[in-house]
Amino acid sequence: MLTKKLPRLQSFLLPVSRHVGHLARQQYDVIVVGGGHAGTEAAAAAARVGAETLLVTQKIHTVGALSCNPSLGGVGKGHLVKEIDALDGLCGRAGDWAGIHFSILNRRKGPAVWGPRAQLDRQRYREFIQSELLSTPRLTVLEGSVEELLVTEPNPEEPGRHRVTGIHLANDSHPISASSVVLTTGTFLSGSLFMGQTTSPGGRIGDAPSSAGMSHTLRERLGLRIGRLRTGTPPRIVKDSVDLSLAQLHPPDSHPMPFSFLNAHTRCKPEEQLPCYLIYTTPGVEKVVRESLHLNCHIEEDTKGPRYCPSIESRVLRFPGRKHQVWLEPEGVTSDLLYPQGLSMTMPPDVQLRLIREIPALHRAEIHTPGYGVQYDFVCPTQLSPALQVKSTQGLFLAGQINGTTGYEEAAAQGLWAGANAARWALFMPAVALSRTESYIGVLIDDLVSRGVTEPYRMFTSRAEFRTSLRPDNADLRLTLKGFKEVGCVSSLRYQEAVRVRNSLQDALAALQALALSTAIWRKKLPGISISETKNTILTGMDLLQYKDVSFEMMASVFPECLSKYMEFSRRLKIEAVYKPHCDLNKKEIERIQREENMSLSPDIDYLSLPVSLSREVREILDRVRPSTLGAATRLEGVTPAAVVNLFNYVRFTGRKERKTHGNQVDQKEEIEEELCARNASLPQ
Repeated sequence: MLTKKLPRLQSFLLPVSRHVGHLARQQYDVIVVGGGHAGTEAAAAAARVGAETLLVTQKIHTVGALSCNPSLGGVGKGHLVKEIDALDGLCGRAGDWAGIHFSILNRRKGPAVWGPRAQLDRQRYREFIQSELLSTPRLTVLEGSVEELLVTEPNPEEPGRHRVTGIHLANDSHPISASSVVLTTGTFLSGSLFMGQTTSPGGRIGDAPSSAGMSHTLRERLGLRIGRLRTGTPPRIVKDSVDLSLAQLHPPDSHPMPFSFLNAHTRCKPEEQLPCYLIYTTPGVEKVVRESLHLNCHIEEDTKGPRYCPSIESRVLRFPGRKHQVWLEPEGVTSDLLYPQGLSMTMPPDVQLRLIREIPALHRAEIHTPGYGVQYDFVCPTQLSPALQVKSTQGLFLAGQINGTTGYEEAAAQGLWAGANAARWALFMPAVALSRTESYIGVLIDDLVSRGVTEPYRMFTSRAEFRTSLRPDNADLRLTLKGFKEVGCVSSLRYQEAVRVRNSLQDALAALQALALSTAIWRKKLPGISISETKNTILTGMDLLQYKDVSFEMMASVFPECLSKYMEFSRRLKIEAVYKPHCDLNKKEIERIQREENMSLSPDIDYLSLPVSLSREVREILDRVRPSTLGAATRLEGVTPAAVVNLFNYVRFTGRKERKTHGNQVDQKEEIEEELCARNASLPQ
């Protein structure tokens, strides 16, 4: 692994002063609006691709701020962070710099669904992002508020197709023109803040919402379908007022695992990490929630909130009588505040204090900042292309919560992809797309543009059909080379490192494959291992490494001449060996479908009662459209690659059985179902 020193952060006063005030130019290739996770990744990616880029944000000192939870990663979300890093994004390296508590979630399952996660120091994270942006070539950061998005009227030759031309800042008579614009407005698009029965305009406490002109342009001039979503944040609690002796201690991992493929270690040493604490709600909490519902206008609204990170009011109403987990998470090395993950609330401040004091560990707690709710506009993402460009408006790209997602990681992933494609559009290069079969970012974007959202979208490993191939450990092998050659957003340094890793892993896997010995010999060389095969069975090193009690270190100690030089990849080689059979099967299924695109689908197929594992949504789509070929089915919105695999297997097996002249129909159907079930048997996670 490349051991790259974590950066020494520069002073921000001089760089910031160069970017505030009068601009040296009034025209850019790309303008990014918003300095959150989506905006920072979009601006950096556009500049890396080669576009002259302008990032416009209301306040430069809040660029890169962790506005809600001070953490990064998790199950599904950690995959996104690793993929963003593989494409040379910022958040993975920022997490390694700012992390103060590292852990791998979901360890009880296989490495494919492990969730790399870190608690972050808010100040360190913000400083890292600002330092990176303000030193990025071809990137200018401007403090200002966007008053209006500038677009042309539709071209008569292309009815309904507008074209973006730039932006207009508040209190500035001169427009700033650009070939493409990326909107990453987060919760600021017509944002409203809620606390008790008080409502005020804003996208985050202390910040104003985006201008009414922006919403008017999207809704009225461009005719986009706009929806409304809500989210919330918990109160921040003074750490010294909490009785941590009444909470369950949860220490971090003893060996912090970095997010970035460029880092061999994190900034935070193992002994410097801070713990988290677990507490539970009580019946008193539920009592306070129910007694104060009439004082809470946010929770009474019909606007959809996040299903997987709901407010304590929503949890009490949905699951009455239950104890709910609350995690007390540190906000920084020098911070005197704790973040109570799981206690998002929007009741009046005095009621919030009553509620938290119903929990034993918080019986004397003091609130530093009350929790509040936010409601905001989002653009229905089915109006976007896979490049995240608005279909009806040339050069306009959207990323983050404006597309109906929730979470830093989902926003950052969209931002990187939108920024790269916005730069390619401005530089007259074709758009690029990511497939569901090659990345979680591809799954995220495909879900958004093909299915849309009815509630804030969150990434889970269960959303990826081929998750045994899309693991956190191999994101660099899947994406870095593509990011360099096809997208242009990856530096030569990272590309060279990815090539070195790929070549070394290939050589190591070949060396393991070349070690072909009988089980009897393996038992002699590695006494104590449990091999079920007979003594005359020939096993390669790859075969043996798939056994749970066999490690690469054990094999390298026996064959140092051919394996010891690959010790830095021992963990990755073990994972590769375990998942190789399943990845090979996935690859064959994908290639087979690509070869069989012209396979005819009978018009008589009863899709609603197919004996295969298809969701009702997919069955209804197929039944309604009735595609004539397998290729046509792959291009239907909402039909996933996994569904196509099952459909392909059904058609192929059915055709094979129908060619037989004997056997009754019932036995034939049962045989098909049995064979398909065998093929679709659960793989290791």
